[in-house]
Amino acid sequence: MTHSLHLTAQRPHAHLIIVTVIGNIDVQTAATMRTQTLEIMQEGPPHVVLDLAQVGFCDSSGLSALIGIWHAAREAGGSLGLADVPDRLMRMLAITGIDSLLTIHATAADAVTAMTDGQAAPSGS
Repeated sequence: MTHSLHLTAQRPHAHLIIVTVIGNIDVQTAATMRTQTLEIMQEGPPHVVLDLAQVGFCDSSGLSALIGIWHAAREAGGSLGLADVPDRLMRMLAITGIDSLLTIHATAADAVTAMTDGQAAPSGS
């Protein structure tokens, strides 16, 4: 298993950032994902969509990082949405109950539409 992770950010709207995550989110990369996402949030709006379509694997460290990002977004008055979640990760989110905290969208485009209709509502509300 490779331990590389790459993040890119797009700002389709003034108050929304899409962070595309590429690679595996595991004990080797989860802290990097969290740190880089929080840095991206500090540069712009606190409403974030994580596009997970290109995530091959996520372990408990990755789940912890997702929760940390969710907390940081909420503390900043923002929200976190997940998009294009791979089936294996979706099962982990459901088993752990994290899917009840995080807003999950079929695609990044769906997330942008939902989060820009009016205003982005804090996830988990």
